[in-house]
Amino acid sequence: MSVVALGLDQAQSLTTCEPSYVPSCNASLPELCALLFASLPRSDQRRKGMEYIRGLLEVRGRKSIRNIAALVGGQATEQSLHHFISDSSWEWAPVRRALARFVVGALPPQAWVVRPMVIPKAGRHSVGVERRFFPEHGQVLNAQQAVGVWAVSEETSVPVNWRLQLSSGWLDEDRRRRASIPDGACAESLGECAVQACLETAAWGLPSRPVVMDAREVDVASAVSGIRSAGMPLMLRVSDSLRLSVADPALPGFDATPRSVRQIMGATRSLRRPVLWPGGTGGTAARSGLVATVRVTLPAAPGRRAGTGRRPRLGDLALLGVGDGDRRWPQEVWLTDLTTALPTSLMRLRGTLHRVERDFAGVADQVGIRDFAGRSYRGWHRHVTLASAAHVLAALRDPDYGELGYAS
Repeated sequence: MSVVALGLDQAQSLTTCEPSYVPSCNASLPELCALLFASLPRSDQRRKGMEYIRGLLEVRGRKSIRNIAALVGGQATEQSLHHFISDSSWEWAPVRRALARFVVGALPPQAWVVRPMVIPKAGRHSVGVERRFFPEHGQVLNAQQAVGVWAVSEETSVPVNWRLQLSSGWLDEDRRRRASIPDGACAESLGECAVQACLETAAWGLPSRPVVMDAREVDVASAVSGIRSAGMPLMLRVSDSLRLSVADPALPGFDATPRSVRQIMGATRSLRRPVLWPGGTGGTAARSGLVATVRVTLPAAPGRRAGTGRRPRLGDLALLGVGDGDRRWPQEVWLTDLTTALPTSLMRLRGTLHRVERDFAGVADQVGIRDFAGRSYRGWHRHVTLASAAHVLAALRDPDYGELGYAS
């Protein structure tokens, strides 16, 4: 993503409706595969890639290699597809980069949404699997966890990049060898994994758009620093326990002492204003609510004076509180560096998270994004790459997701 500052006019333009499709969006499976697999040196690899995507789109039920092979060619095909996904030499990064560039032309993105993906597993041998507590599920699960970067356009959202989170337990010599984990892979927290996924995607030279992410369970200061280092604007949902410093004259009585978001937003009740924003696609009615914004900064790292030490100064940020008249204030709190953007624009960006949730359940899961049953790192990455391509094709064929040609 090119380093482009998002000014007031650009931020306000997020509220305008741009055409969601250009002529290239009518690409067929062979046409898209010709673009995606240009980096694959052998024709048999390109053919298998297209067969795999076709299977993801057309197989009913679980999108296993066996089920895909049954659709496209039988037992011999199963063996060759298994080799193509788990043991072949082709690289997935160039395929993802080609997919992302196609998406930019066909479905111009308004935001990049970073979303974690939890993949429950029965055993302990799938690469990256751990027993851990997942706050969003409210329980301990035996699961893999990955981070996806989604391109969100006016009408739809599609995944373009993935990063699998690994703990240090997966990096000992024996487990690394058995799961084919490359030497460059390292242990990461969820927040570190999310930032690295953003940086990988940014390196592809895609348009600069705001990064939207639920950051309630990550190190916000590190996320802000990492995302902004790539020249990307950001909008992060944050926990009300996060501590920030007020830098807004509209809140008298606050000095630079770090305070919790809960305390800061509790003082903004008199600043709340009604806002109306579009409700989404399909003629959905406009929505309304109450919002308040206040300028804040991230406090200096412990033991360091502001502006010194290794952490760079991150500049003024805006804290956005969202609620309505019938519930506690605020229901949600967001942190953004789009300090000159209109509340309507920020509410539109907030809605991109909900769009991705809808499309994950309605399309990504339906094309088998979580169905890889193998154990290898390379196999997992190749599968989710091809499932992302299947998702793009499904979205282009039916942007309203009303009658998709496959079922689970």
